[in-house]
Amino acid sequence: MGNLFCCVQVGQSTVAIKERFGRFEDVLEPGCHCLPCFLGSQLAGHLSLRLQQLDVRCETKTKDNVFVNVVASIQYRALADKASDAFYKLTDTRKQIQSYVFDVIRASVPKLNLDDVFEQKTEIAKAVEEELEKAMSAYGYEIAQTLIVDIEPDVHVKCAMNEINAGQANCIPDCLAIFPIYASKKSSHYRNMRVTFGIMKFSAPKTARMRVAANEKAEAEKIQQIKRAEGEAESKYLSGLGIARQRQAIVDGLRDSVLGFSVNVPGTTAKDVMDMVLVTQYFDTMKEIGAASKSSAVFIPHGPGAVRDVATQIREGLLQAAHQ
Repeated sequence: MGNLFCCVQVGQSTVAIKERFGRFEDVLEPGCHCLPCFLGSQLAGHLSLRLQQLDVRCETKTKDNVFVNVVASIQYRALADKASDAFYKLTDTRKQIQSYVFDVIRASVPKLNLDDVFEQKTEIAKAVEEELEKAMSAYGYEIAQTLIVDIEPDVHVKCAMNEINAGQANCIPDCLAIFPIYASKKSSHYRNMRVTFGIMKFSAPKTARMRVAANEKAEAEKIQQIKRAEGEAESKYLSGLGIARQRQAIVDGLRDSVLGFSVNVPGTTAKDVMDMVLVTQYFDTMKEIGAASKSSAVFIPHGPGAVRDVATQIREGLLQAAHQ
C-alpha cells in the first residue's frame, strides 16, 4: 500500500475507507486509486476482509459447582458490502466479540453438570454462534464458525476422572477372556473426554469424584481377586484329576506286572513281585535325584534296606485295613 502523487494502492483481500473533509465518501476496492488531496480527499484507514480467529477463555461454574475454563474459538470476517459499518461502528471488534461469548457461555454452562458440558459442547458452540451472528451482523461482520476447543476443569477433578477411568479399565485385561459380560458393560462415560490442566478454583465435588474413583478401583481389584481365585480352583481341580489318573495308571501297571510275572515265573509270590517293584522304583527315584545338578530334594530313608521297611509298612497297612 502506498500514497504517492495522490495515488493509493489497496492490497488484495483489503478495502480502504475514503473520506472527504472528514466525512465518509467511498469504499476503495483492491487496486490503484486516485485520491486528490487538494480537494479534501484522504484515506481514513484499511479494513481486512480475511478470515480472522479469536480465542476466548471464559471461566464459569457448572450446575454441580465445578469451576471450569471454557475456551471458544471464533472465526469471523468483515463483509465487503458493509465495510463502512465494520470500520465506523465498532472501536474494538475483538473485545465486542469477547463480551458476547462471555455472556452466552456464562448463561449456558451453569445449567449443565460437568459431564454434560463435555457431551453438549457442540450445542454450546451453536448457541454462541447464533448470538454472535445476530449481534455482529449489524456491525458489518460475519461469523464463519464457532468452536469449543477446550474444557478445562480443576486439576483435582481431572485426576479423579482419570482414576475412575483407571479403575474401570484395569480389570479388563485379566477378566476379558473369562468374564466378557463385565467387559461389554464397561462404562464409556468419559471415553471421548478432552481435558487439560488449568489453574482454577476448586469446589466440593472433588471429594465425591474421588470417592467414585476409589469405589471403581476397589471393585476392579475385587473382580480380579475373584477371577484369580476361580482360576486357581479350576487349576487345582484339573491337577487333581491328572494326579488321580496318573495313580490309577500306576496301579493298573503294577497289577499287570504282578500277574504277568507270576504267570511267567513259577513259584513266585505276590510279595516277591512287590519287593522287586519297590526296589526298581527306589533306584529310579535315586537316579532322578542324582541327575539334577542343583537338586535340593532329600530322600529319607536313603539306604537300600529301607525298601524292606517300606514294603513291610505297606503290607501291614493292607492287613489292618482288611481286618477292619
